[in-house]
Amino acid sequence: MTRHYLELTRLIERLHRRYLDVLRSELKRAGVRDLNGVQALLLANIGDEEIAIRDLVERGYYQGSNVSYNIRKLTDLGYLDQERAAHDKRSVLVRLTDKGRDVVVLVGESEARNAEAFTKKLSNDAGLEQACENLQKLERMWADYIRYGEL
Repeated sequence: MTRHYLELTRLIERLHRRYLDVLRSELKRAGVRDLNGVQALLLANIGDEEIAIRDLVERGYYQGSNVSYNIRKLTDLGYLDQERAAHDKRSVLVRLTDKGRDVVVLVGESEARNAEAFTKKLSNDAGLEQACENLQKLERMWADYIRYGEL
């Protein structure tokens, strides 16, 4: 069991990196040369929301350590608008521009194509459903460990 757990944790990381590669490839095919996969995923996670930058990290929308760099770059490139929150001037809210929404559409179309191709490779959805449930349990276990310091 320990071997499978270790294999799973390594696979999760590799899959995340590979997914970012898929997004980068999709952007390149669409002629979007000024974004990388992390930035496209960040835009997709923001979606139609107006969200505080700190909430991006707290909600798990952004996993990197340089969120302020990416927000600034996305704003400079015209993918995001940002403004200070009316209720708390220390808090900065971001929302997509039309250019940012175009990228989100591109990411959504890519995800739909990939989902369709992947499900064709499966014999049934039961294995995928079980995999999702197990990964959700792992996420909760890790969150509890971070929060409470014990398993």
